[in-house]
Amino acid sequence: MATHVLETEGQVCPFPLVEAKQAMADLAIGDELVIGFDCTQATEAIPTWAADNGYPVTNFDRTGNASWTITVQKA
Repeated sequence: MATHVLETEGQVCPFPLVEAKQAMADLAIGDELVIGFDCTQATEAIPTWAADNGYPVTNFDRTGNASWTITVQKA
């Protein structure tokens, strides 16, 4: 299992989700993608996308006033 980091701070929605989808396509089963973002809409869009695709969210933290990090595992 490997951990990959995707930094999307400064990007407006839907780009953090678009980039997460692209990055996840390249990962092996069991790998985790740590996504850093500051788009408030992504706080709902990314977990919903993960759930819809059967990807467990293993961590979701607020890292600042308007920034978050979420870890999604490819299953």
